[in-house]
Amino acid sequence: MARLLLHAQVALLFVICTASVSYGFYLPGVAPQDFRKGDAMFLKVNKLSSIKTQLPYDYYSLPYCRPERIVNFAENLGEVLRGDRIENSMYAIRMLEDEQCKVLCRIEALSEAQARAFRLKIDDEYKVNMILDNLPVAMVHMRQDEKGQVLKAYERGFYVGFVLQDSDSDELVHYMYNHLRFNILIHTDAETDLSRIVGFEVEAFSAKHSYDNTFSAEKPELNTCNPGKKIAVSHTLSPQPVAEGNEVIFTYDVKFTQSDIRWASRWDTYLKMTDTQIHWFSIVNSVVIVLFLSAMVAMIMLRTLFRDIAKYNSLEAQEEAAEEYGWKLVHGDVLRPPQHASLLSTYVGTGVQLFGMLLVTTFFALLGFLSPSNRGGLMTAMLLLFAGNGLLAGYASARLYKTFRGEQWKAMTARTALLFPGIVFAVFFVLDLLVWHQDSSGAVPFGTLAALAFLWFGVSVPLVFVGSFYGFKKLAPEDPVRTNKVLRQVPIQPWYMHPAVCCLIGGVLPFGAVFIELFFILSSVWLHQFYYLFGFLALVFVILCITCAEISIVLCYFQLCSEDYNWWWRAYFTSGSSALYLFAYSAFYFYSKLDISKLLPQVLYFTYMAMVSYGFFCLTGTIGFVACYWFVRQIYGALKID
Repeated sequence: MARLLLHAQVALLFVICTASVSYGFYLPGVAPQDFRKGDAMFLKVNKLSSIKTQLPYDYYSLPYCRPERIVNFAENLGEVLRGDRIENSMYAIRMLEDEQCKVLCRIEALSEAQARAFRLKIDDEYKVNMILDNLPVAMVHMRQDEKGQVLKAYERGFYVGFVLQDSDSDELVHYMYNHLRFNILIHTDAETDLSRIVGFEVEAFSAKHSYDNTFSAEKPELNTCNPGKKIAVSHTLSPQPVAEGNEVIFTYDVKFTQSDIRWASRWDTYLKMTDTQIHWFSIVNSVVIVLFLSAMVAMIMLRTLFRDIAKYNSLEAQEEAAEEYGWKLVHGDVLRPPQHASLLSTYVGTGVQLFGMLLVTTFFALLGFLSPSNRGGLMTAMLLLFAGNGLLAGYASARLYKTFRGEQWKAMTARTALLFPGIVFAVFFVLDLLVWHQDSSGAVPFGTLAALAFLWFGVSVPLVFVGSFYGFKKLAPEDPVRTNKVLRQVPIQPWYMHPAVCCLIGGVLPFGAVFIELFFILSSVWLHQFYYLFGFLALVFVILCITCAEISIVLCYFQLCSEDYNWWWRAYFTSGSSALYLFAYSAFYFYSKLDISKLLPQVLYFTYMAMVSYGFFCLTGTIGFVACYWFVRQIYGALKID
């Protein structure tokens, strides 16, 4: 049955991907493009982004030079959800043809609305994002590595402008960057004379251009920038202020530079933004936690449990064992169905769905299919795989619910299909309305919302019901011990065995195993950095699973030794409580690393992190619960009880 479900899931995922391609929500493959001298190169403009507001805007929301017809290029689902709007531009670039002081367009006089729009974006430190041959434009910075060597590093995009204090009036004056100097790195094959783009760098200038007499649009000649007179734009020129009525001339330079970088390695400079030694420190820290927990589990399993089981199964020690204090005394109640068994089955199914999604996504990321060059591919893959893993969610929840002898499987299945996605979608929809009110490109269009609804109701929900049907149809596993009809009274527990105390303690170690890697993940999301170290992420994910399983087993054993058989929900909350620490850390990260002062971005941040923490709770809670469920069945199945 498991193999049949796996084959069915693969087939359904293939159908989903095929349908998504036909609707334009595909995972684009990136192939090298060869250019000859003089070939046209299409520079595309992307969104305006800021780490201060987290609200992306369309490039043409500012009065930049607009072509006669704006063309929107095909976007996948992940790009739309991220607010990417990729459009054509007026920049004319040809391979190996340098340009100097090429006039793009001229604004005769800025209106008050245009000047205000520029000032607002400059105050919020917005950056302009562009794309050439799938490479994002980047500013160059020099940094030192661990050995003290100076290396080139990139910072994505360039700022809209800057603010300076006027020396005469002491007022703050806004200036815009209206001249761009593109440095395009190329690698040329000596045999074929074909070139490939391996770098896209930019240096932004603010220049108040001047000219003699009148401005000629057909053949403009500037005094501040003239290739015939060998005058180039520099930082010594008077900057271009942003004020109503000011004339603005947008210009750009293009320079091609030969590079030894090969096309396959062209993303390396973009990705060298983090220190890998910190990641190794994270791995070592997590491994130490796992070894500590493994030692405790080994001690429990090899010494205490084996000794107890041998004693309890000994015929000579039956009278002595009857008066023993410990986990054997609750064998008649340990597998009694818990309260709200249907809800517990729902959350376990949701956790299995999330686990399957992350497992497959990490696998494909390790193979390189979801690299940063595949823009939007990671988010698209996660959404498609979450919908496809509805089959596993329905099967797992139904199997557990059948174990609880539940009969209302349809209601339980509907809750599995609707509870977690419904909460996330409702919150996302409300936030989308708030973002839409701000005229941000981050607002998801109605067509994309319809596509998400189709993935949910047209794919995920039916798969949950199919998996639940087969899971509930299968016979429930036989319990290793018989449940008593009379409920055993739980003795008074010491304070340190209180459920709240145990759960809070249990969440510390799983969070401690991942919190360093969590810093880089948060930085990639909220500081617009690239995250590519999926090998480290896979190791941390394995360590997280082991830590959740072991800490849940240890605390579950201590609970049973205290003759408290109400372990079902506590096993889920023991490792699931790590979500509380995740959310607390996200608040610490917000106040220590981010500079967000406006109300709406703050609401967006904490709401999204609350949703992430909710998903993390379902994932880690399920891992801990499954481990405890296996542990309990193993130890009580080893007993010989009349």
